[in-house]
Amino acid sequence: MAQMMKRDIGEILLQGKVITQEQLTQAREIQQRTGADLGKVFEEMGVNPFHVLTAKAHMAGMRPVDLTKNNPETSAVNLVPGHLAQRHQAIPVTKIKDQAGQDVLVVALADPSNIMAVDDIRMACGLKVQAVLASADQVASALTKFYSGATEAPSAASSTAMESTEMFDMASINSMVNEFGPVNASDDDGPSDDSDVVQGPIIRIAHAIIQQAVTAGASDIHIEPGGRNVRVRYRIDGVLHESMQLPKHIHPPLISRFKIMSDMNIAERRVPQDGRIGINYQNKDYDLRVSCLPTLLGEKIVMRILDKSSVMIGLNKLGFFPDTLAQLEALFTQPNGMLLVTGPTGSGKSTTLYSVLNRINSVERNIMTVEDPVEYQLPGISQVAVARKAGLTFATALRSFMRQDPDIIMVGEIRDLETAEMAIQASLTGHLVLSTLHTNDAPSSVTRLVDMGVEPFLVSATLIGALAQRLGRRICDNCKEQFEVAAEDLRRLGYQAKSENEMVPLWRGRGCDRCRNTGYKGRFGIHEMMTVNEEIADLIVRRAPVSEVRNAARANGMKMLKEDGLRKVIAGTTTIEEIQRVVFTGGH
Repeated sequence: MAQMMKRDIGEILLQGKVITQEQLTQAREIQQRTGADLGKVFEEMGVNPFHVLTAKAHMAGMRPVDLTKNNPETSAVNLVPGHLAQRHQAIPVTKIKDQAGQDVLVVALADPSNIMAVDDIRMACGLKVQAVLASADQVASALTKFYSGATEAPSAASSTAMESTEMFDMASINSMVNEFGPVNASDDDGPSDDSDVVQGPIIRIAHAIIQQAVTAGASDIHIEPGGRNVRVRYRIDGVLHESMQLPKHIHPPLISRFKIMSDMNIAERRVPQDGRIGINYQNKDYDLRVSCLPTLLGEKIVMRILDKSSVMIGLNKLGFFPDTLAQLEALFTQPNGMLLVTGPTGSGKSTTLYSVLNRINSVERNIMTVEDPVEYQLPGISQVAVARKAGLTFATALRSFMRQDPDIIMVGEIRDLETAEMAIQASLTGHLVLSTLHTNDAPSSVTRLVDMGVEPFLVSATLIGALAQRLGRRICDNCKEQFEVAAEDLRRLGYQAKSENEMVPLWRGRGCDRCRNTGYKGRFGIHEMMTVNEEIADLIVRRAPVSEVRNAARANGMKMLKEDGLRKVIAGTTTIEEIQRVVFTGGH
């Protein structure tokens, strides 16, 4: 599509002598007063709707089409699935030939800015797509006529099911693989030039892999070379699932395609590389962090999918019980001190910190973050990305922050003594410091800082609390069913039986299409909130064992991870097996 012009449709209609200057002034006054679409205002004033459509198409660099005079052809409509046409409010019109003699599908859109519609339809039909603009009413009428009931606006449930079916239907991807065709054995080391990686089928396969992962709610994509094939796996709700097997000859051009998308060097195959891909799918922005690693069988690609809207969900949707959330809120509203979020990689620490920053962000506060890398961009917050090659580390950034008049500082991770000392110095000088640590539980954060070399009296003076967390899978609401277990089976989680033969009602998922027959759909947080009081502060100064710190924290109201997990099992959020999988480690 051509670049959009800066004029609005009123100026275009005026230039075409369709309206007068007085009508334009009147229409703009109505628009400012009512907030209505300017095109609708003109139509209500009696301007020919097709003239308005033509002006909109001109702005978007598209051709207008009147579907009452250019009836969609059945042969064209049959090339696009009904749910896809409905999702994008797009109707295939006809099939034409381009100058090179290749087939082109002409598709009428109701929204000229819907670029994803062109990509999705091109992937579905395997043809080039030319977008034209039609009125929303005509598109809706044509969808109803040609797709019958399939075009009715689906409910949220049916929409999820349709997208799930589409995602795991390998027919379209197999068609792309066959279209690409086999290559010579000499190509196993990778493509000889760029022409190998820009072929249509490979581009569509790469896009299909990403779009299917996003639709499935995956957090990671793994593309792994094998001896005879390429395995594609998605990490969904923390667990890897195999999605597809591709022929071995697809591997080199597919890896090169992802390298090109993430601005890597496609000629370099001996050392690891990192990159980044930004996409917009179904009106949502995603950021893909791409890692390429050379293995014995070829390069392996892993892509971490970051949903930029996920950090805006709010603390109340992260799985906190009200008492735990109240403890956390009491800490992050303090004027100074250091609050740590701990847990292993992938336990949701960054999401919790971003949610906290969203809660406390206001025009009265100067909030600054230093991250490696910046995962999500938050409006109104100054975010700095670590650049070690340039000498910008966590510690050097923190030194500069002190001259930027901050109120709240977020450090992506405390990894070494220098960063820890700078964070503690910042909290001592009247700032609230938020950061993360890699420890198994909240009390261990104390010993971790001391082991780094921080003096215990400094930890005692600055640490106001530590939140340990894990991510567990939530029972699927669609196939959730109740059953009973003996209280004895819950004893390991700390359950106190009320009677000798007590039976406890719990929940589980039977397994259905929506949850991929796992019984789980979505994730939630399991938390352990330690608030530092005078007793704990004294234990820290005395270098007390972590067991004593833990006992004091429990006496101060801390619920251990397994205890918080038990409460969520009793509440029907998850299962005993899931809590045991994510919470229990050796010796605990």
